[in-house]
Amino acid sequence: MTEPKMSKAELDAFYAKRRKKNWAFLAILGGLAILFFAITILKMS
Repeated sequence: MTEPKMSKAELDAFYAKRRKKNWAFLAILGGLAILFFAITILKMS
């Protein structure tokens, strides 16, 4: 059984959506890293 092929427009939309999710995930991870770093610095003093 073969899977249906995506058109060029559908493929571009799929990659654009994936790219947005990746950037959102990167922002969340970066924010958590900064938060933990700030908490660590505050606890040291």
